[in-house]
Amino acid sequence: MIGEKGERSSMHYPKVTVVIPFYNDPYVDQAILSALNQTYPNVEIIVVDDGSTQYADRIQQFQKRVFYLGKGNGGTATALNHGIRMASGEYIAWLSSDDIFYPHKLSVQIQFMLERGALASYSSFDYINASGQITEHHAGPQITDMQSFYRMLLTGNPINGCTVVADRNLLLQTGLFDETLPYTHDYEMWLRLITSGIEFHYVNQSLIQYRRHDQMGTIKHRAAIEQEILFTRSRYAYLLESFIQG
Repeated sequence: MIGEKGERSSMHYPKVTVVIPFYNDPYVDQAILSALNQTYPNVEIIVVDDGSTQYADRIQQFQKRVFYLGKGNGGTATALNHGIRMASGEYIAWLSSDDIFYPHKLSVQIQFMLERGALASYSSFDYINASGQITEHHAGPQITDMQSFYRMLLTGNPINGCTVVADRNLLLQTGLFDETLPYTHDYEMWLRLITSGIEFHYVNQSLIQYRRHDQMGTIKHRAAIEQEILFTRSRYAYLLESFIQG
């Protein structure tokens, strides 16, 4: 681990490791700054450079305040897993290098989780454009009950990965992200956790800014992603159906 874990941190401020996977992204400095500007007092930041060939210089200004890990290019799941394995936090938060955390994100979400004894939670989010302007507020799913949430999972992924905070030991015990899935490793992880009985608690407020731009993977690789979603969903459909039927 990067930091010495020692005894568990204060019940009020357990350490949170923010893992930022990075690959040739010009927005990475904005992402790092948003993690550094958290009002939550016990944060570790790990930037995992997944074999980038450009924009890594934008990380240099933060080198004394973050842990920088370099590795060969292997995809987002490999970068996330590398960061999680090296983390010393009790909780893991994932921040894509083109997205932004609101300053209160971790303060709100960790308190929410501690009050409920939650192992995993996610939240709503705001959309921003390439210039950082908000284009849509509170764009996350409107969850009325768990049955409707399970039905959403049967048709797609209602959980924005960068809104998730999860117990690190839970992720390690589950086997981390599936590195054979280039695009739906997050969807598969949520399905795996939920169908094993883990409840995802929903924070009904926007805690991040999710950037939509022409170079984002969900636009560039849309056809491949749609095929991978069908494959991933088919692996868990039967189990999800049992949850829906109660």
